[in-house]
Amino acid sequence: MKPKIFIDGEHGTTGLQIRTRLAGRHDLEVLSIPEAERRNKDLRADFLKGADVAILCLPDDASKEAVSILEGHNSTRIIDTSTAHRIHPDWAYGFAELDRAQRQKIADARLVANPGCYPTGAISLVRPLRDAGILPGDYPIAVNAVSGYTGGGKQMIAQMEDPANPDHISANNFLYGLPLKHKHVPELQTHGHLDRRPIFSPSVGRFAQGMIVQVPIFTGDLNGNASLETIHAALQAHYDGQNIVQVVPLAESAALARIDAEELRDTDIMKLFVLGTSGQGEVNLVAVLDNLGKGASGAAVQNLDLMLNNG
Repeated sequence: MKPKIFIDGEHGTTGLQIRTRLAGRHDLEVLSIPEAERRNKDLRADFLKGADVAILCLPDDASKEAVSILEGHNSTRIIDTSTAHRIHPDWAYGFAELDRAQRQKIADARLVANPGCYPTGAISLVRPLRDAGILPGDYPIAVNAVSGYTGGGKQMIAQMEDPANPDHISANNFLYGLPLKHKHVPELQTHGHLDRRPIFSPSVGRFAQGMIVQVPIFTGDLNGNASLETIHAALQAHYDGQNIVQVVPLAESAALARIDAEELRDTDIMKLFVLGTSGQGEVNLVAVLDNLGKGASGAAVQNLDLMLNNG
């Protein structure tokens, strides 16, 4: 019997991307509610309960509602792409490269919380340094990031692409999350193993897919004799043996004149760069990914494969 997969919210941006990724798979049966019936609560409940894995591509409240429908129905496993459960202790955090044990935690879990796109980039940079003892827990982390506008879902896509939209956004780049209360901050702090609340400043550019996440560091405030080279070595050691997160060699990074936010569009790869001048005491840690790839739908499919023992 092929495992049955139900994408609850398959007509949204993330859901459509997951559906596309699964379209050519012959090892799965993808269940689908006709678009005209997608608000039929009873039918939706039947699909949720009939699935081996339900992938929730919904706003937070709707995801919580779906989880409540499945309460006591333990035969359905869940991947939630919303922010609703990312720091909940009963949910496995769906970043397989988080540490050496995380892949197995995801594989064994019934409940998996897919990471956010921005936190995926930031956590990928700071968690290895925390685990290596290089980065103090109370270091004042600041995260600056820019994403493609598809990260805002159908509403923002319409705002950016349709000049007739009453809420049309004409800016080529804009900063948001101005009160520094973004919903990704608790996730970043929890899974980054940070004792101090980080500052997170996100922005959106006029490009559909792609992302750059930056974490600047003063090496003199780190533990030991931290340097450009030791930081790079810690990242390399952390991600050794897997093929999705790629740590760019120092020599290659040093030769770059610029980094393109769209470089990894339509891939599930994430690249990490350690930038700066050796001995200067300043390092810029940079992650590049597709906000809909490793940042969303690609990560969900990776987690699905781990849960089905295909990863």
